[in-house]
Amino acid sequence: MAFDRQKIVEAVKEAKARAKPRNFTQTLEVAVNLKDIDLKKPENRFKLEVILPHGRGKEPKIAVIADGAVAEAAKKLGLDIISGEELEELGSNPRAARKIAKNYDFFIAAAPLMPKIGRYLGRYLGPRNKMPVVVPPTITDLTPFVERLKKTVRIQLKNNPVVHAPVGTESMEDEKVAENVETVLNAIIGKLERGENQLKSAYIKTTMGPAVKIEG
Repeated sequence: MAFDRQKIVEAVKEAKARAKPRNFTQTLEVAVNLKDIDLKKPENRFKLEVILPHGRGKEPKIAVIADGAVAEAAKKLGLDIISGEELEELGSNPRAARKIAKNYDFFIAAAPLMPKIGRYLGRYLGPRNKMPVVVPPTITDLTPFVERLKKTVRIQLKNNPVVHAPVGTESMEDEKVAENVETVLNAIIGKLERGENQLKSAYIKTTMGPAVKIEG
């Protein structure tokens, strides 16, 4: 199934129009249903990082797990920091660990702390597809990593033949959201054995609004 750009634009417009006004800017999300795919086979599952051409539309929440130079670099950018000591404390506080995993969109971590992260946070970050971006312990400028993450969405196909991805916000121009959607669709198609022939349907929705089908 192929999707025309104009059809995507129309679905974005309708999703916005059908969303009730809220006291916050809602995220727009695409949901893609797949067909003829056996997810019992590990080779058919995948994880993707997609760079949206027009960004996510709002700042992602990023935490930096680090000490030393990397923590100092995070401080310069006003990012939240989790120290190595705090990381160990999370090992005995599952509720706090789950909360951290839920509250942040992305994590950046200094390489030496990765074994501890795997031990204390891996069980919470892994299933959410939120394992950290790893940086050298001597790095002094995190700006390139942060700027990239501002445009990044992570997609995971695991147990069900459907994938979701944020593609912007309701305050963004329809055309820009549509191009983001197209980028996500193309990335998914690129991971499928038979490409667009395995796309069943796709929908656009706001955070709290109804889903609108993208007509093929």
